[in-house]
Amino acid sequence: MDQNQRASRVYQLQPNRTAIIDLFNLYLGRNSQQKPEDSAREPPNKTQKRVTALNRELPPRNEQFLSDFGQLQSQFQDQDQLRATTESVLISLVVQCCSHSPRAEFLLFALRSLSSINYINWDTLLPSLLSSVSNAENSAGPMNQAIASASTTPLSQTGILTSPNNSSNFQSSNPASPLPSIQGFGSPAQSATEPLSTAAQSPTKSSIRDNAISSLRQLCCKIVLMALEYNIKPVTHAEIFNHMLNWLVNWDQRQHGGLDESDGAKSWRPDKAVIDWLHSCLDVIWLLVEEDKCRVPFYEILRTGLQFIENIPDDEALFTLILEIHRRRDMMAMHMQMLDQHLHCPAFGTHRFLPQAFTSIPGEGAANLRYSPITYPSVLGEPLHGEELANSIQRGSLDWERALRCIRHAFRTSPSPDWWRRVLLLAPAYRQAGQPPSLGAVFTYDMICEATIDRIVELLKLTNSEVNCWQEWLVFSDIFYFLMKSGCIDFVDFVDKLVSRLTECDHHILRTNHVTWLLAQIIRVELVLNALNTDPRKMETTVKILSFHREDRSSDPNHPQSILLDYISSCQNLRIYSINTAIRDHTNNEQLQKGKQIDGWWRQVSKGERMMDYMSLDDRSIGMFWVVSYTMTQPACETVMNWLTSAGVTDYLPGPNVAPNERYTVLRETSPLPISLLSGLSIHLLCKLAQQMEESLFSSQVVPSIAMVETYARLMLIAPHSLFRSLFSHLAQRNPTLLSKPGVSLLAVEILNYRLLPLYRYQGKSKSLMYDVTKIISALKGKRGDHRLFRLAENLCMNLILSLRDFFLVKKEGKGPTEFTETLNRITISSLAIIIKTRGIAEADHMLLIQTMLEQILGNSQHTWSERTLRYYPALLREALIGRMDKRSLAIQAWQQVETTVINQCTQLFSPSADPTYFMTYIGHSFPQHRQHLCAGAWILMQGHPENINSANLARVLREFSPEEVTLNIYTMVDVLLHHIHVELQHGHSLQDLLLKACANLAFFMWTHELLPMDILLLALTDRDDDPYALHIVISLLDKQELQQRVKLFCMNRGPPEHWLYSGTFKRVELQKALGNHLSWKERYPTFFDDVAARLLPVIPLIIYRLIENDAMDPADRILDKYSSFLAYHPLRFTFVRDILAYFYAHLPGKLIVRILSVLDLSKIPFSESFPHHISSSNPAICPLPPPDYFAALLFGIVNNVIPPLNTNSKEISSTSLRSQHKSPPTSQSRLPNTSDGQKSFYQIQDPGTYTQLVLDTAVIEILSLPVSPSQIVSSLVQIVVHIQPTLIQSSNGLHSSPSNAILPNSPSGGSTDSMSAGRSTPSTSGVNTTNFVSRSGCTSQQLSCLLIQACGLLLAQLPLDFHSQLYMEASRLIKDSWWLTDGKRSKGELDSAVGYALLDPTWAAQDNTSTAIGNIVALLHSFFSNLPQEWLEGTHVIIKHLRPITSVAMLRIAFRIMGPLLLRLAGAHSLFNKTLQLLLNTMVDVFGRNSQPSIPVEASEIADLIDFLHHVVHYEGQGGPVQSNSKPRPEVLALCGRAAENLRPDIQHLLSHLKPDMSSSIYAATYPKMVQNSA
Repeated sequence: MDQNQRASRVYQLQPNRTAIIDLFNLYLGRNSQQKPEDSAREPPNKTQKRVTALNRELPPRNEQFLSDFGQLQSQFQDQDQLRATTESVLISLVVQCCSHSPRAEFLLFALRSLSSINYINWDTLLPSLLSSVSNAENSAGPMNQAIASASTTPLSQTGILTSPNNSSNFQSSNPASPLPSIQGFGSPAQSATEPLSTAAQSPTKSSIRDNAISSLRQLCCKIVLMALEYNIKPVTHAEIFNHMLNWLVNWDQRQHGGLDESDGAKSWRPDKAVIDWLHSCLDVIWLLVEEDKCRVPFYEILRTGLQFIENIPDDEALFTLILEIHRRRDMMAMHMQMLDQHLHCPAFGTHRFLPQAFTSIPGEGAANLRYSPITYPSVLGEPLHGEELANSIQRGSLDWERALRCIRHAFRTSPSPDWWRRVLLLAPAYRQAGQPPSLGAVFTYDMICEATIDRIVELLKLTNSEVNCWQEWLVFSDIFYFLMKSGCIDFVDFVDKLVSRLTECDHHILRTNHVTWLLAQIIRVELVLNALNTDPRKMETTVKILSFHREDRSSDPNHPQSILLDYISSCQNLRIYSINTAIRDHTNNEQLQKGKQIDGWWRQVSKGERMMDYMSLDDRSIGMFWVVSYTMTQPACETVMNWLTSAGVTDYLPGPNVAPNERYTVLRETSPLPISLLSGLSIHLLCKLAQQMEESLFSSQVVPSIAMVETYARLMLIAPHSLFRSLFSHLAQRNPTLLSKPGVSLLAVEILNYRLLPLYRYQGKSKSLMYDVTKIISALKGKRGDHRLFRLAENLCMNLILSLRDFFLVKKEGKGPTEFTETLNRITISSLAIIIKTRGIAEADHMLLIQTMLEQILGNSQHTWSERTLRYYPALLREALIGRMDKRSLAIQAWQQVETTVINQCTQLFSPSADPTYFMTYIGHSFPQHRQHLCAGAWILMQGHPENINSANLARVLREFSPEEVTLNIYTMVDVLLHHIHVELQHGHSLQDLLLKACANLAFFMWTHELLPMDILLLALTDRDDDPYALHIVISLLDKQELQQRVKLFCMNRGPPEHWLYSGTFKRVELQKALGNHLSWKERYPTFFDDVAARLLPVIPLIIYRLIENDAMDPADRILDKYSSFLAYHPLRFTFVRDILAYFYAHLPGKLIVRILSVLDLSKIPFSESFPHHISSSNPAICPLPPPDYFAALLFGIVNNVIPPLNTNSKEISSTSLRSQHKSPPTSQSRLPNTSDGQKSFYQIQDPGTYTQLVLDTAVIEILSLPVSPSQIVSSLVQIVVHIQPTLIQSSNGLHSSPSNAILPNSPSGGSTDSMSAGRSTPSTSGVNTTNFVSRSGCTSQQLSCLLIQACGLLLAQLPLDFHSQLYMEASRLIKDSWWLTDGKRSKGELDSAVGYALLDPTWAAQDNTSTAIGNIVALLHSFFSNLPQEWLEGTHVIIKHLRPITSVAMLRIAFRIMGPLLLRLAGAHSLFNKTLQLLLNTMVDVFGRNSQPSIPVEASEIADLIDFLHHVVHYEGQGGPVQSNSKPRPEVLALCGRAAENLRPDIQHLLSHLKPDMSSSIYAATYPKMVQNSA
């Protein structure tokens, strides 16, 4: 529209507007001819103003207004335009006349009158009015910039509901600021050109201006209150709500002329005008949220920041609203939080993943991210975590103590470096400018620093109590070195705090040089060196470091540890002096003189040509060499390397097929350095040794000795935090071409497969290693003749796939076809089945990705799984695989089509008189479909007589094939031979003869002439278990003496399974003997640990699985018996036992269970003392249930070793309690299992990796092995939990009379338990003798009960689904049978009080010794839920189904309390969230349905907290995480709630009216109309 058109349009509108303005001016007593300048010139004199008012003509009576307006209305044809103009004029007049009371009253009268004849459209007028008010406050100039910001504060700052821009197109009648016009009515006018700066204004003018704005807001509120008497749209309600809350939140954000910062907000008090509009604002809000109308859900107030406004005015009305917000918010938040008090402290026993909010992280980083070990609850009850939140936690607060408990527990249990990296923030001094926040970091530097010092103090107390805790110091030093090197600890600040702690608080405990030794470990860390060289406080810091020295007082001065601690101060003095000579005045001369003794000893032992013999060092020499490692690192490193090379070199000729000029120079064997010697060396020396060994292992022209490789592996195992490096990546960084050199990849893969596999799982690097190895496999599988590295890498990949304990992608990028071989594809499916069935799918996203993963695998696999195998597979996999077409018939057809040609080719190749030239012809010109049947043709030609064919030619051809072709030959041959057996049976041949011939032929292939890899061949036969004879052949082959002799030979050559403890000399096996003919052909590089027998380690467990699936229990038992000593070399045998018991739970006979357990080294597994008795019953059918003491002992073992203890401060830990942790308890039936003799190093528990996981999984193995039903086990555990408090209290016998720990909140004052105890029968005891447990736990009985509940939930969550259903049934039964739900004499008040007392926070009841069974059960369920994987949460609905029908509000609250916190975890699983929400809504229908008739009438207001909770969770799910200001429900959820609400009583339905997709009743649907339209 051009300017002329716009002018014409304005001219057309002007008559309407002028007439309306004249009419209103008449009734307002305004002179329409008066110019604004005239009023500006009026003197600011009250008398003059009064005289002027008296001289004006009186306006008409208000009653005539409608009549006059009707006459005006009849003069215009366009009534819509007249209506719009009228509203525009009214809005303009409201802004102008707000400070003139009579005129403001008339405007209110006019609005009411016009509204009475339906002439006012409130849905257009109110948004325009509110917008004009904001514009008026905005345009007031610099003086009112604060007001402007307050009026236009975006919703993201307040967190309240937003709505679309629904403002009218009306323009203010005065485009300039309307505020001068405000002052024109009875107030001194101010020139529009007069500066309005704050500095120029007087306090009086500012006050006048504030009063004008207060009057405007007051009038606006009155208009809104009037409008709320009419039916207006939800979107208008949202707009009103938005403005009212903004005004309240920012009520005091205004400039006050003449007030400086010192006396600003504090000295200013709201005047009556402000109080008036505040009250009007509150009236509007209360009308909006009143339950009778529910124009806006009260929840919208809860998610604002209103209660956190600064400078709350001293006003009772506002304070009342804020109190109500706090009350209802706390009640709502209660439903969000688990009752499990210690839920977020890590058990380090189960994997947890990041919540839905962080699943958008790209790349591999997202694959390995884990759920934070601790979260901090928001005021809305949501679990929050992250760097910014961690930094806001106040020292000494409850959350601070929870965080410290977590870190202290980590120091005691040594989780992997990967865990530390994820959860710790860098110290502020080491943070890069602009560094983005860490997603999973929840512990600040101050937290880690305090916890580190606590651990040092704890270890010092242990040392002083004469407990041998050297192992603990070594483990801690490894972690401490890692934290310091990573920049998580500020060295200078740490030393300050440590000195302060040891001199001020714990000055009596520093009696040894352990702290000096600890600091000597890190003195060469780059960050520490920088601090000692450049920090302004370097001198002060150095003096403090030296102050930790203490004279050694050891009772055994010749012990290596004593010698090290005696000389460590000298080492430290020498090192510091070399860094800064100016420190000489502060150094100890005596210690410097001791340094000469170290030099003298070193010169004496290293002089001449004599080599130091590390295998014959006495204790003093070991101690002195440890000392040397701190002072002369390089000479010590060279000495170790010289020892490993001291035997010299020799030529190595691998075999007859290798030319003499292809010899290798190989180091002769020596003994590897014992781990007892390596563990005491300085970490700096260990790092140097690792680097030097890598140079010798991978860059030298000389093949290293096994001793050097073994020593390198031991270095990695003893310091997993300080030394770990991803080998492939590390070698590629050193030299990108290194891995392409002959032998380097072979050696690297051997080390990984046979030495470091558990270490990579511990580090969380198994998946990334699997991707790296897959690249090697992909590059080699089509390459002709390169079999050795391919088969070794494939075997490593098998082990890696089977070692994974959670969902994984087959490709790093997650897209495209898999690069796995056929064998690996099949093993991946088996591994997925084991993971899903024994551990579940952890996250909702994984459940979506699994379908893609299956498509990737099945697209490249030809295999069909048998019905018996699928019978045990989890439903998710079974459904995907059961309809797969069986391609065996196609394979047989393909064979029959080429059989004649293949047999002819094989005859020419393998006959004794074969033409030598035909070999090259065949290799170069044969077709792939013929080559893949080569082995099948050779098998047919044998006819049970392998000597009939030329084995040399067959071996030669197979070696020229690519590895992929050999694999295809194996699978094809298996199909053909099984088909051939069936054909021969039809011809009348004996089955026994056919099987014997088949085994003879296969023996020829596998070990007589070693033509095919036997691991692949055995797997191929095992996978054909749908054929009735395949497993018979497998069993026969495993029973053959040839294979068993080969395995025994491997065990003899390999040494003991715990290779890190072996002190002898390793023997290198000849290449051909180790690998066989097929893999060793033309190979030159010698083996270290590789052996074809070792390749069976991942295969035999899979065979056992398949035998059990086919009900072949006796053969499985026999094979386990024969190969139990061999399986001792399995790197993950403990995991194998745990998983197979869980996978086949309730299907294994007792005899086989005992045989499976015998695979373990039982002496090193912390089984309960009575466990062997319970599983060795001669008649399992009548085996009695173990006593309660047995199950209690399992739980106490988890409390003591898995769950973070409640000792919040190391100062509270007595020496007696510390000593008790290192001493065995008295022997008894209820002896605590899992009691360690001290902290274990990683190399001692490589599988499962941490002692916490070992204890937890041992308890799982025990329960899965018991010959009793799941219902009996669950009932016993639940009974312990139900009666745990009275049992512990009776047992404690006054042992713990100290006040409760600060970790647990105090019970509410005045909380009476009379109604709880009256008429209640005494609970039956659980039959547990807990006296010993309570006395040794270091906790009060109340604290211990909380820990036991958590332990029980954690344990049950590890068990198969059979136990889950029993838990739900038992829990629902106990809840329904509770005395205060079954006692009909109880009043409604007593019932509600009991529910609130039990479920608001059970720790109140725990501390008051009045815990209820229901409180304990709900806490148990929450602990159980929190440890369940996402997939297994599907079954949680069963418990509510057992509780229904629900007939009381008390039971309804219990149902919500049980399931409420689960909804947060389901935010990313939309389908399961919808099901759970639907279930809770159905429970509401049970109680408040249209047709339900409760015994006691219940008002809707009594479940206001449940209504608020429902609003919150739908917003949480819509956001996919913590609720934000712009969070909105998903359309499907609104539709679901709307359908459920139709079945509710009208008063309840009314409260849920906004959770509908109806724009006419829901502010959510109206505020986001596009969202609802999209859903439609």
